[in-house]
Amino acid sequence: MIKFIDVTGKTEDEAIQSALAQLKMDRDDVSVEILERAKAGFLGIGSAPARVRVSYDDGKAEEVKPVEKPATPKPEKKVEPKSEPKAVPMYAPEVLQKKESRANDKPRTERGDRPAREDRRENRAPRAERAERSAPQPKPIVDLGEECHDEKSEQIRAFLKGLLEHMDSAAEVKVYESEKGRYKVFLEGEKLGALIGRRGETLDAIQQLTNYSINRGSEKNRARVQVDAENYREKREQSLERLAEKVAGKVTKYRRNVTLEPMNAYERHVIHTALQDYEGVTTSSTGTEPNRRVVVSYEKPQRTSNKPVSREWS
Repeated sequence: MIKFIDVTGKTEDEAIQSALAQLKMDRDDVSVEILERAKAGFLGIGSAPARVRVSYDDGKAEEVKPVEKPATPKPEKKVEPKSEPKAVPMYAPEVLQKKESRANDKPRTERGDRPAREDRRENRAPRAERAERSAPQPKPIVDLGEECHDEKSEQIRAFLKGLLEHMDSAAEVKVYESEKGRYKVFLEGEKLGALIGRRGETLDAIQQLTNYSINRGSEKNRARVQVDAENYREKREQSLERLAEKVAGKVTKYRRNVTLEPMNAYERHVIHTALQDYEGVTTSSTGTEPNRRVVVSYEKPQRTSNKPVSREWS
C-alpha cells in the first residue's frame, strides 16, 4: 500500500535525507516530490525552508471492501383522483324542498332597534334634496342699476371695443359703477370661451390692459376695473372658496402646511377671506408675481382668535 510523508529542511537534499532517516529506507526505495523549494531571502527576511513529499510502499495489501447492493426502491402507491361531486340542478326536488323549508323558518331578529332597509329608504331624503344641501349656496345678485356713461366708463368702453375688434370678437361691452372709482364690465355675446382662456388667464390679461389704459398718465382719480364674461368671476370665486375649505380641512387633520398654485391678487384675496375665521389655520402669501402663492399653515386652535382680514390685492 502506497503511503507518504511530508518533510521540511533548509535545502531539498536535507529534507530528503531527513525523510529517509525517519523511514529507514534507501533513496531507491522511495519516490520524491518537491512541494516547495527553499528560499534564501534577504538578510534572513523572507527565507523559507524546502518541503518535500516522500512516497513509499509499506508492503501491505489494500483491503477490498465488499460492494453493497443498492436498495431496491419501494413501489409508489398510486393516488386515484378524487371524484368531484356532481352539480345538482337548481330545479332538483331536494333543492326546491330546502328552499321551501327556509321560507317557512322564522326570520332572524334584527340587531337592537335597527330599522328595516325599507324603512331607512323611506326616511332618507330624496337625492335631489341631498344634492341641494351639499351644493354651495349662490350669493345674492347685486343690482348694479343702469349702465354708467361718465368719462371713465366711456374710456373703458372705447378701449375694450377696439381691443375686441383686434381679437375678432363681437362681444358687447356693458359698464357699471359698483362703487366710487370701481367699475364692473360685463362682456356679453356668444362663444366667449376664447376671451376667458384657461383658468381665466385671457380675461385677467384683458382686465390688466384695461386698468393700465384708463389710468395711464393720471395719478389722481384712478379707477379700478373688473372685467367679467359669462359670470366667470362668481363661479371662480365659489370654486376657490370650496378649495380653501378642502385644503384647510387637510391642514388641520394632518397638521402640515399646504402651498397652493400661483394665483393673481384677486384670487389670493378670495382664499384669505374664506379662511379668515377658520379655526386652526392661518394664511399668507409667498413668492413674486406672477408666481405668487397662498400658503395655508396650521395653527394651534385658541379660545379667542382675532385674525386680521387680509386686504391683499397686489
